[in-house]
Amino acid sequence: MACVTHLETRYAHLAKNHPCLGRAPNKGRLHLPVSPHCNIKCRFCTRRFNRTENRPGVAQQILPVDRAVEIVGRALALCPELSVVGVAGPGDSLASDHALRVFSALRARFPMLLGCLSTNGLMLPDLVDDIVRAGVRSVTVTVNGVDPAVTARIVEKIVWQGQTLRGEEAARILIERQRLGIQRLAARDVLVKINTVLIPELNGDHIGRIARECAELGASILNVIPLIPQGDLAHLAPPDCGELNEARAAAEVFLPVFRHCQHCRADACGVLGKTDVSDRLYEDLHCENTFSHG
Repeated sequence: MACVTHLETRYAHLAKNHPCLGRAPNKGRLHLPVSPHCNIKCRFCTRRFNRTENRPGVAQQILPVDRAVEIVGRALALCPELSVVGVAGPGDSLASDHALRVFSALRARFPMLLGCLSTNGLMLPDLVDDIVRAGVRSVTVTVNGVDPAVTARIVEKIVWQGQTLRGEEAARILIERQRLGIQRLAARDVLVKINTVLIPELNGDHIGRIARECAELGASILNVIPLIPQGDLAHLAPPDCGELNEARAAAEVFLPVFRHCQHCRADACGVLGKTDVSDRLYEDLHCENTFSHG
């Protein structure tokens, strides 16, 4: 019950204006694809540049930091319902300084828009002060396991302190960094949303524990995302409706669950399930597409 109260009292303004918190169905969001690097490699992840795939990790192009303010102005003209500007890739928002530079620039120009970023959490504990300083009000952390044995089956490797680490050693570091980052964000009054990719064969019986531990750290809401089979996990089946409902029910014992995820692209713009203006937003902008894990 305390976690529901967070969204209704402590974060009431955010909940009324952020479509990914489930209480603002008519508000729009913009994802700025400014992050070109990632510091972990998940086994289900495939980054691509195109106009056709509707899923995370995909964008038409990498947007240069110095064009972000212009793009937000365009987005407001195309989608007046816009209330949130987020960075959700195509790489990790904290694997480079691009996202935080963008938020700092936008804070002065568009103070009425909420800042939101998504991250795997590896660099999160070190950057909480920078996140708050840049005006980011909500952070989504992708947590697919809180047990190294589970996480190691989902995350192939991490790049940490100049080294590439694999297996349970990498998983332990990632989990501890996520825990510390979530705890520090909550202490600074930043709303924390958890994204968990449901992979029935790998973490299907682990969702309740993820929700419980994240709730204890200060997270306020959780989104269970069904696996899109691709990459090293292309041979696995996505969860069926029964498995998805079971996972959400297990999580909901500990955290409110967001149930309207649209598998948004890293350059999405519009109102969830109603309008998408991303093609018009970037139609005359041509940038170099580069991406790296490292």
